[in-house]
Amino acid sequence: MPATAQNRELNETSEAAEPRVSQSLRRHQLSRSKLELFLECPRCFFDDVARHQPRPSGPPFTLNNAVDALLKAEFDAHRAAGTPHPLFATVGLHAVPLLHPQINEWRANRLGVRWCDPQTGWTLYGAIDDAWQTPSGSILVADYKATARRGEISAEQLYPSYRRQVEVYQFLLEQQALTVERQAWFVYANGIAAAAAFGATLRFRTTLLSYEADRGWVLPTFRAAVSLVTSGARPAPANSCGWCRYVQQASAEP
Repeated sequence: MPATAQNRELNETSEAAEPRVSQSLRRHQLSRSKLELFLECPRCFFDDVARHQPRPSGPPFTLNNAVDALLKAEFDAHRAAGTPHPLFATVGLHAVPLLHPQINEWRANRLGVRWCDPQTGWTLYGAIDDAWQTPSGSILVADYKATARRGEISAEQLYPSYRRQVEVYQFLLEQQALTVERQAWFVYANGIAAAAAFGATLRFRTTLLSYEADRGWVLPTFRAAVSLVTSGARPAPANSCGWCRYVQQASAEP
């Protein structure tokens, strides 16, 4: 056997023998979405982080991402000018988009706002959509959402995961020595499907929704998630988890 082929075979055998380690476990960090997975199903979370066996991923939300990028560009124009977005006047909000040297880093996926817990040595991080600053200097967390549904939506109708999302962001920004308000805001773009035709144009009705957040759960939940991963004890399947049920049923089939 040629030396190059032999070396290749040895490398492949060595790689196959090495246990697969997730990036989260290797770097001792959990993203905001991993924390949400822990709340949804501890077993799926454990398999993802501790065993590097994540659930299959779904298709990317490309239209939502396009709306997100356009909203960021729109708010960035007001950030650079130091002016409030016109939407603020519709709800009587006195604020401007936060101008901070780390704002682009905080909004970048895989970077985000980061905090290392001195007790566990693990890092929690999440990429915010935006942050606004009040005249007193306090910070308001803002999140962009795009959908298409009939009628208007209220803060009470927001998915619980949306609420937890901004609460994690509030917690992380608070760790950056910032004064963070309990009040969070959703920039909610609702697609309008009542037009006569598409005409290569998709229109939205954009509103601001206020939410009084409670971020007190974030730290104990984060530490509980880290404790589970480092314990090595795989939880039982969750009855409420569709993926766990699917795996059990598939395993039981002859």
